[in-house]
Amino acid sequence: MSLSPTRTAVRLAAALLALAPTAALAHTGVGATTGFFHGFEHPITGLDHVLAMVAVGIFAWQLGGRAIWAVPATFVVVMALGGALGIAGAAVPFVELGIGLSVVALGAAVAFDVKAPVAAAMAVVGLFAIFHGHAHGAEMPEDAAGYAYGLGFMFGTALLHLAGLGVGFAIGWAADARGRFAVQAVGGAICLAGIAIVTGVL
Repeated sequence: MSLSPTRTAVRLAAALLALAPTAALAHTGVGATTGFFHGFEHPITGLDHVLAMVAVGIFAWQLGGRAIWAVPATFVVVMALGGALGIAGAAVPFVELGIGLSVVALGAAVAFDVKAPVAAAMAVVGLFAIFHGHAHGAEMPEDAAGYAYGLGFMFGTALLHLAGLGVGFAIGWAADARGRFAVQAVGGAICLAGIAIVTGVL
């Protein structure tokens, strides 16, 4: 028995919400947090990071063309720069708010199927990437292997982008027009989760 695209979207949204516990939103480095594995683990154990990364991937899929690689690549590169700022102790204001708003904005972009120029989309995700990267860098433990940790969180982020692209392609292939509606429904769920994060409900 096949699932309708709408039901598929609901299940995917529920799965995304279940990927990370709300306790991880504090971005704390509890226990051993050194090396590649722990850098990899950092973005995939925070609900706000997971939702934003997946939304970037879906947004890139919706835009199509070169945006499919350019938008996620921009996020990863600028996030690395933000991570360097965090490691250097450079102050970036409103980091947690910026991360929360990234979930709201990117989810809304997916929900409303925003057809932004590729350059504009790259600029927007790049802006949000600074906040995500700074959080990763600032919270890197003093005894962490810096390069390995940095490569880890970049790799984890890239995989989450691929997951978002996969969501878009999978639902889109399931049913053309209805599939796009289902993708937008996932975006709406991400946006609502972002609002809950910003307001402290999650």
